[in-house]
This record gives sequence, C-alpha cells and structure tokens, in this order.
Amino acid sequence: MKFIQLTLLSLATVSAMGRGLAVDKPAVTDEGEINVEAASKAFPGRGFSPYANRNYPVRVLWGDQHLHTGWSVDAGAFGCSLGPEEALRFARGEQVTSSLGEPAKLSRPLDWAAVTDHSDAAGVIFEIRDGNPNLMIDPLVKRWHDMMASGKGVEAASEMIRAQSNNQLPDAIKDPKLARTVWQKNTAIMEKYNEPGRFTAFIGYEWTSNAGGGDNLHRNILYRDGKALADMVTPMTTFESENPEDLWKWMEAWEARTGGSLLAIPHNGNLSNGKMFALNTFLGNPLTREWAGKRARWEPVYEATQIKGDGETHPSLSPSDEFANFEKWDQANLAGVPKKPGMLEREYARQALKEGLKLEESLGVNPFKFGLVGGTDSHTGLTTAEEDNFFGKHTGVEPSPHRWEHAVIKTPQVNVMGWQMAAAGYTGVWATENTRESIWDALKRKEAYSTTGSRMTVRFFGGWDFDAKDAQTRMPAEAGYAKGVPMGGDLHHAPKGKSPSFLMAALKDPLSGNLDRYQIVKGWLDAKGELHEKVYDAVWAGDRKRDADGKVPSVGSTVDVANATWSNTIGASELITVWKDLEFDASQRAFYYGRVIEIPTPRWTAYDVKRFGIQMPPEVPMTIQERAYTSPIWYTP
Repeated sequence: MKFIQLTLLSLATVSAMGRGLAVDKPAVTDEGEINVEAASKAFPGRGFSPYANRNYPVRVLWGDQHLHTGWSVDAGAFGCSLGPEEALRFARGEQVTSSLGEPAKLSRPLDWAAVTDHSDAAGVIFEIRDGNPNLMIDPLVKRWHDMMASGKGVEAASEMIRAQSNNQLPDAIKDPKLARTVWQKNTAIMEKYNEPGRFTAFIGYEWTSNAGGGDNLHRNILYRDGKALADMVTPMTTFESENPEDLWKWMEAWEARTGGSLLAIPHNGNLSNGKMFALNTFLGNPLTREWAGKRARWEPVYEATQIKGDGETHPSLSPSDEFANFEKWDQANLAGVPKKPGMLEREYARQALKEGLKLEESLGVNPFKFGLVGGTDSHTGLTTAEEDNFFGKHTGVEPSPHRWEHAVIKTPQVNVMGWQMAAAGYTGVWATENTRESIWDALKRKEAYSTTGSRMTVRFFGGWDFDAKDAQTRMPAEAGYAKGVPMGGDLHHAPKGKSPSFLMAALKDPLSGNLDRYQIVKGWLDAKGELHEKVYDAVWAGDRKRDADGKVPSVGSTVDVANATWSNTIGASELITVWKDLEFDASQRAFYYGRVIEIPTPRWTAYDVKRFGIQMPPEVPMTIQERAYTSPIWYTP
C-alpha cells in the first residue's frame, strides 16, 4: 500500500510541476494521508479525483428502441402471449417464459428499452383471440378469431396486415375508447418499471404506415416525458393518416399542447419499395425547405439494422465495399410486392446520407441528416439480438428445428425464408445518466450508434487538431470532447491548410468476437454536383498489409461450424487510432461515420444446427461478422 501511495505522490507532483504549479507540500504524506489542498493544486479545477466534475458521457448505455409484445395485432395473432410487463422484466435481466413455454433470459441486462407496440388497434388482438362478443358481430373479425383458434395465427396476422395496409380494417376494432384505455394501461406499466439510474422504460409506440399496400414507412415515437403528459393525447394512428407529414404535424401539436418532447425513428427503408428516402413528398410533390426542416427536426436518427435485414447500404449501391452484402432483405415490400428498378437507391442509409448533402445544397436544409441506431423489431416480447440466444421475429419462428425453413414472406414472386432473419440489433447511447431525459437527449443530438447485436464500445470524434498522441491515452474521451465533436456532431469552415482528423476507438464485447478492423465511411458532394463515397480501413488487427488495390486482406476465421464455436486467437481486443482525411477538399460538403467489424463468429443458424441436430442447405450462412455503425459527423464549408 505504501508503494502505491508513493507512486501517487510522484504522479501528482510531476503532474503539477508539468503544469508550472508550485508544489509546497506532497499530495500524499509519508503516513499515507491525502493533503487535499496539494491534491487540488495538482489537478486544477477538479480537486484530487480526475473523474470528478466531468460533464460528458463516460459510459455507453445499451437498449432496444423497437420491441413488440402480444399487444400488437400482428404479434398477438402470431401467438405472442407476453405483454409489456413481461417484456420489460426480460429487458432488465429477469428470466421469463416465452409464449411457447421456453425459459428465456438475456446474457446481460439492458440499460433501457422502448416497448413500441403498433398504435393501430393496440391491445385489440386479445379481444379477438378471446372471442369478445361485441367484436364477433363483424364476419371478418370472426373469421380471424376462428383462424387463430384453429392454429392459423400466422395466416390471420398476414390478412390483418394486408387489411391495415389497404385501410380495410373493420370499424369494430378501431374503437377510439378502447384505444385510449389500452394506452393508459401501457403508460402505467412503463412508469412502474422506469427506475432512473438503474433502468429506463420509455413510453412509445410504432406508427405503422404501410402506404400503397405494404410500403414500409413505419416510425417509432419515443416520449421524453412520463405518463402525465403522454396520457393527455392518445397516439396518432394510420387510421387518421398514413402520410409522415401528418405525423409531424401531430407531433408538433402534441408538444404545443403538453410542453413535452417527442422524436420519431424511421425504420426498414429496405421494405419501403423506394419510398423511405424518396426525392418527393408522400403526395408526390417537390421537396421544399420547410419539408426538409421538419423531417430533420422530428427524425434525428434512423434504424440502420434489425431483424428484417440490414439497412446501411447495398452491394448495388456500394459495389467497391467488400462488406456491403450483409443480411440483405431486398426482394419486396412488407406485403411481398416485388421491387422495381430504381427502388433500392431510395431505401438505404448511406445513399440517403449522400442525397442529403445534395438536398442541402439546393434547399438550404439537409432532411436526411440523421444518426444511426438499431433495434430488434422482435414480436415475441423478447429483445434478443445475440446469435446464441435468438428467439426470432415472432412466436411462429421461436426456436425450433424447422424455423429456418419457415416462409417469412411468401407470394408467387417472393419467398423470404426463416433463415434470412437477422439476429439484430441494439443501440448504444452515450448519455450522462440512465434516465429518460438523458438518453432521449443523446438520441436527439445523435450521440448514439447501431450494432447488429454485439455490445462493443465505440467512440468516434472529429476535429481539426487530433494527433497520434491522442490515441495513446487510456481516456480518449478527454481529448475527444476537448478538441473536437462526438458522433452526431458538425464541423464547419475548415481552418486554412487543415484537414479533418478523427479520433476513433473500439473495445470488443467481452462475450463476442475480437475486432477485425475499424473503418471510416466518407460521402461527399463534388463541385459538379455529383455524389461519391469511399470506405477507408483506418486501423486493423494484426500485421496485415494493404494489397495492390489498397485493401486490407481478410482477417481469416476460427469458426468451428459443426460445434458452433470460435476462438479469439485472431483479431484484437481493442482498436484505437487517429485518422486524417488526406483527400479532403474544404469546399465540398461531406460526412464521415465509423464502421467497426468483428472477426467471424457463428451465426444463429449454426447454433440451431448444433442444438437441434439438423442440416441446412449450402446457401444458408453459418458465420457472421457482427458490426457497429456510428452516427456520422458532417462537414459544411
């Protein structure tokens, strides 16, 4: 103990001398007592502790902003019997029993969750299932009840989704009085499980626009506030409108009436058939500055990955990106309507981020200036995104020997199979404390990142003065916040002769694979009005050298598919560097975001093969390279 105390003395004294401070007395005496006055001189403005009075986030908080329970019409029809209470108990680390009777528990608790049941006919599904006499008067509702009773819940849910998409749901299940009662029960449960400092339960819902018969324009609405404000107005449904602009108007009116705060998170642009990032309004009109400002205000983040596929980019849009072909759902919209040429480029985050630069040039506002988050979109009430603990999209594909061959979307032209489900994703938020207000604020300012299920710790800062020494400290955030802006931030008006530099750090998830590489994805608008993108390998594990094309070779694989195991004998436990854009043009708008890639590990399909003793055809992938996407940092001349 005395040695440690003397070491502290030396460090404190040297620190003070290095800062040009007078040191009259040692910070630690020979008797081991702390001299508070001397210590405060050694660490000016902080007192003795280097951690006291920090005003920036120091811990990432993990959560799921997209979770459904049996209160959602489709989830309930599929057979989910878990409600919001069970979902929150599970998210905060408790063991629960799944709808099919399987014990379920997370490897580690989450820090926060948002139960986002569909607002349209929320809670009504249990009334249909139980045969509420008032609802059975309608022949279509009676048909759905009979289908569910005979074990055809998946077919019933598919019919309901099509009816909702075409605005043909029976009036019997759209009763606003019932909707208000269900909403008040929901908010009461959120308040019960919201424990500031320990676990945050967001009040929220999913606004489910399936315009055009299945074009996914869904938004999750998250409340910064509690039950008192949330109960003042019942959530907007698509019974009122399927136009996102009307949703923004509703949000604006809600805030004006209550004094509270809302944000919306769009998701699954890959199932929108070209509408999520269309270059015209919902009604087909030209985009305006006012429209762009409203979208940027109400939708600060975008869900880049989830069960229904990854939405970062697509191989056809990023042909030179070797990691672009990842967990793709790119055949159709939500109802199985096949895609047509030109749709893909209006569905993926990276292309939208690029288009946003061009729109800002013409409109004066960037409507697609969003951060990146993840969610499960689980309809089981179980927020599982780990490959070895994946409970599937809905109760019909909870763990079983046959779920891989289940048809998730099936039409004469489209066939999406169960094995194509992705065990994804989570959101990491850099918030100063575990409260609704702090996490919501971090999402609003885009200081958050998306992962495909791994809980790797990722930092990303941009500035003009980072140097190699900043990557050698054990506290990179000190330099990050002092000399630059974090993910989600902005850089303006480059100082003469300077290029932006980025302090980037990643620490592996202790339960997942080592890290392969940390990349920077850059998009920019050139002087001719043309859009470009480039992926840079900024730092990587091992002693690999770039090949003739400038690519870093594959990290290899240690996966034992037959036993669904791997070894962390390749890759790195952490990656940290300062990367400078040597191709920077100060006159061009640009954005940069980080992408962290893990080494290969077993995919959930490999775990199913091992656990159930089954075989799958060669086209079914058995390995995966989990990844994280940071929110961008934008440069504006």
